[in-house]
Amino acid sequence: MRVLAPAIGFGLVSGAILAIAAVGFTLQFGVTNVLNLAFGEVMITSAYIAYLADAAGWPLWALVLVAAVVGAIASFLLNALLYGPFIRRGIGLFGMLIVALAASLIAQNALQIIFGARFLTLRIPAGRSFHLLGMVFTTAQLGIIVIAAMTLLIVRVILRQTRLGKAMRATATDPALARTCGVQTDRVIGAAWAISGALCGIAGLTFVVNLGSFQSTTGGEILVPIVAAAILGGVGHPAGAVLGALTVAMASELSAAFLDPAYKGAVAFAVLILVLLWRPQGIYAEVVTQKEAVA
Repeated sequence: MRVLAPAIGFGLVSGAILAIAAVGFTLQFGVTNVLNLAFGEVMITSAYIAYLADAAGWPLWALVLVAAVVGAIASFLLNALLYGPFIRRGIGLFGMLIVALAASLIAQNALQIIFGARFLTLRIPAGRSFHLLGMVFTTAQLGIIVIAAMTLLIVRVILRQTRLGKAMRATATDPALARTCGVQTDRVIGAAWAISGALCGIAGLTFVVNLGSFQSTTGGEILVPIVAAAILGGVGHPAGAVLGALTVAMASELSAAFLDPAYKGAVAFAVLILVLLWRPQGIYAEVVTQKEAVA
């Protein structure tokens, strides 16, 4: 049982990172009805740009802003230049899956051409260690938890307290009715992609800081637990995505501690299947409308 507390600590850090990404992913889907399979590549693209800023000597707070801006711009352009035109042409589900997969592979190979296949590491020191109830956190890991908490709080305020948030919720519920009521749904969808992209960028930065090193294929590896967390929490529900992220992260880290790290992904999906057998709409689904995933 000596490994239980450290595993929970690792789960909290991993859950914080996964929560940022899962909220961005589910927000993107909830408002735009697009399941973005290139999400992981946007994360790693943001991490690469943050790496360049780190090499130039920029402070950590600036790296967070850079990652958020890069993620927001990349996601907005991805929808405006790729997904959006195909959706307006009425392409079907299978066709959009191919488009999304192609976007992911193209982005992954472009990153490999530009930055090479080698692993890169940010120059952010882990800092001193802190012990709490048997858990051990480094300064960098505590910083990740703080960044996650602040980011998710800001997103909640935007969604619940601003006109944009209300318009996003209206668009997610019924786009046609929202347009009838005067909501400019095209602008709202663009804003949703930008906000979810900013979350994606921040998640990418915190992920590589915690991971230690990364390469062009790292984005594809993180996409699987992100999708699992979003589905587990109830797709389209940000609060559920946070709960789903913590569940997936804890299951993964505990399995690594008591079984074998190689089984982390399998255990996480086993938990996903068991929970969905109990609640098909997810853990935190109030009313999850059936949406067609167009990508």
